[in-house]
Formats: sequence, C-alpha cells, structure tokens
Amino acid sequence: MDKKEYNQLTAEEEQIIIHRGTEHPFTGKYDDFYEPGSYHCKQCGILLYRSEDKFSSGCGWPSFDDEIDGAVRRKPDADGQRTEIVCANCGGHLGHVFESEGFTDKNTRHCVNSLSMTFTPRNPLTETAKAYFAGGCFWGVEYLFEKKDGVVSAVSGYMGGKSESPTYQDVCAGNTGHLEVVEVTYNPEKINYEDLAKFFFEIHDPTQKDGQGPDIGEQYLSVVFYKDAAEKATANKLIQFLKDIDYDVATTVRPARTFWDAENYHQDYYEKKKQQPYCHIYKKKF
Repeated sequence: MDKKEYNQLTAEEEQIIIHRGTEHPFTGKYDDFYEPGSYHCKQCGILLYRSEDKFSSGCGWPSFDDEIDGAVRRKPDADGQRTEIVCANCGGHLGHVFESEGFTDKNTRHCVNSLSMTFTPRNPLTETAKAYFAGGCFWGVEYLFEKKDGVVSAVSGYMGGKSESPTYQDVCAGNTGHLEVVEVTYNPEKINYEDLAKFFFEIHDPTQKDGQGPDIGEQYLSVVFYKDAAEKATANKLIQFLKDIDYDVATTVRPARTFWDAENYHQDYYEKKKQQPYCHIYKKKF
C-alpha cells in the first residue's frame, strides 16, 4: 500500500502509531467497549482484530486473544523485556503482546492502544447463517469454501461424536465418534444453502467410502450435517440427483450436533503454509 494512501493522523495518534507511545490506562475509547464488529489499523485501514476475540483483562487497554492471520507482526523491544506488536502492512505501532497469563484458553493478550485502531460495527441488517460439512481433511474443505462468493468465513472443527472439547489427537485416535467438520458462515442474500451444498459435493469425492483421498478413517468420512428439515431435504435431493447420474454416493446425512472449534494451528492452514489442497479440487457435477 502506497504511503500516500495512508490515513492522516492527529498529533496524538502520530505519537502512538509512529513514535511508539502509549495511552494512559483506562482512557482509550475501546477499553471498555464490546460492540460486535471489527478493528482496523488507524493508519492504513487493514483488518487487525474481530470483536469475538476481544476480552476484559482489567489492564486498562483493549485486549484481544487472537488476531487476523498475517495482520500483526511481533518485534522484540530494544530492551528485550517485552514484545511489540505492529501492523504487518504499514508498521504502525499497536502495543505489546503477552503470553501465559491465563486470561483465556488461548493464553495470549494483545494489549492494544485504542488510538491505533478504528472500529467498524457489524451491519445488524445483514444476517448470516451457518452450514456444516465433513469431506475429509478439513484443511482443504475450509480453504475452498473461504474462496466461495457469499461465504463470510469457514472454520475447521469437530462434530458428530459425544465427547466434549475433543482434541485433534482424540479425533485422530478414532474413538470419539467426531469427524473433521467445517462450519461455513454465509450470507443468505448472496448464496443459498442448496448452492453451498452443491459446492460441497463438487470439491470432494462423495463416492469414497473409507475417507477422502489418502486420509482414511471415520473422522474423514463424507457427511452433511443438517440443522433443520429443509437442509435435510436439500441434501437428500442432491444425493439422489448424483445417484441418478451414476455416482455411487457414500455421503450420509446426519443431524447437526455441537460444533467444537479445532486448534488454532488448523485454521487457515493452507493460507499459512502458502500451499494448495492435496486432495480437494473443484469438479462440476450439477
């Protein structure tokens, strides 16, 4: 981004963002602020944090336990005592990051100056919906859904079993009943459930009975998890269509249960690795 396109800063904002200053505690407008929306870099405008990751730490500055992947860069302070966080795009100072404090399960606290950010509220008129699909390794399913028009987000996780808070190791052991599942959040004004389900059948092999590609096991089976009768009917209709054109469909249709987020290192896996899915490709079927 050309520096000419950066937002103009006030003297107070420049002291924080350019000269690495710090606000007085409990004075920033986003300290005790929990509206739904997103937080962006004051200087260049890129997305840094989501409201879902903000929490109350009592420290006097806005606190987040996660950031948008690739948006925040860490730098050791000159004295080696703390770790500075800056906008990965423009280098603007945000604050500091601390770990192992135990505030949240992620055990991370991004302590950010309010003046380093702008807030964009979530549009209450734009309601989203969720859909749940299992089609082998969740890395590839998530990757392709996130690139689909109308999809707001895709999150890797686990569903289908009875055990609570399953870990990746638990699921891989094959004794939890859980599958690798992707939670797809979408905008119904831009894409409907049937088109999402069609896309699901087109990005994996619904005829494989023991997993997906080289990934074999119950956690890699092909399943549509439905939330209501309409979703169930849609999934069964698409399966019947595929059977009618000679696909020996192995996909099952099951009621949705509690969705458990997978560990953070699984989220946006291929984006982080700068790789492409190894067993998920798009093939038109409808």
